Amino acid sequence: MPFFDLPQDKLVNYRSSTPAPTDFDAFWQATLVEARQHPLDAVFTPLDYGIDAFEVFDVAFSGFGGHRIKGWYIKPAGRAPSGTVVKFIGYGGGRGFPHEHLLWPATGRAVFVMDTRGQGSSWSVADTADPVGSDPAHPGFMTRGITDKASYYYRRVYTDGVRAVEAALTRPETDPAKLAVVGGSQGGGISIAVAGLEPKVKAAMPDVPFLSDFRRAVGLTARDPYSEIVRYLVVHRAGADKAYETLNYFDGIHFSARARMPGLFSAGLMDDVCPPSTVYASFNAWAGEKEIEVYTFNNHEGGGVFQDRAQVKWLKKVLG
Repeated sequence: MPFFDLPQDKLVNYRSSTPAPTDFDAFWQATLVEARQHPLDAVFTPLDYGIDAFEVFDVAFSGFGGHRIKGWYIKPAGRAPSGTVVKFIGYGGGRGFPHEHLLWPATGRAVFVMDTRGQGSSWSVADTADPVGSDPAHPGFMTRGITDKASYYYRRVYTDGVRAVEAALTRPETDPAKLAVVGGSQGGGISIAVAGLEPKVKAAMPDVPFLSDFRRAVGLTARDPYSEIVRYLVVHRAGADKAYETLNYFDGIHFSARARMPGLFSAGLMDDVCPPSTVYASFNAWAGEKEIEVYTFNNHEGGGVFQDRAQVKWLKKVLG
């Protein structure tokens, strides 16, 4: 894949020209108030997974609409963790198996892994259904409920993410001063949204984040998942204005502008799934202290294990 986006000297100053909806904050405040009317009822069931160095819990909690969301909670065995990381999953994946999430427990921190409702049949196992129907949509998740911000799929997912943070905070060993969020691709987009909505998050690590600067992304990349929106609009030819009106309530750039904790981003300059300018759009809008790791010759894999290492070092620096 060649360099197809803005040159790097332009990327560092790139900002999206899309303004936030005037009722953006009111919409999300009302959404979270509605979600919190349902008891969180976070349940942590111990699981003998055969990994003696760690304690594993099968988690369930109430997300958007009171719907039960699954997850994993894993911490070092026999001692309090040195912090907690809430982890969100990439597009099409689910919570998988506990042994897939041992990086953070190996550093002495607990990890709370949120299953993504309705996903988990593309590359990783999931256990959480999405009981909400939608209007006609293109296969995938990007256009489910796209005709109305109240019914759009990511309203439910972002709310689930905030509730996952609240569930992690119910653990008596959780230090609220050392709570971070992390995720790659879709997980990075969810982590940006949660950081913008929940000030109890103290650090965020969005890795090659998806769900940012929709207007630019949809017109720039030919790759899914953004191309799901294109194929929807090929059929719904008169629906572009309404679709973008809805998407604007879920754009990472607006959540970044409300996130005041430290953030560590990453970008691959040959990324044709989440183009680097869309990553920089959220990075440059981030209201808190921020750093970005740039992988010049990488596509959507970004830094991979190099970024894992960078995140471990960075989180130790900012949260101890």
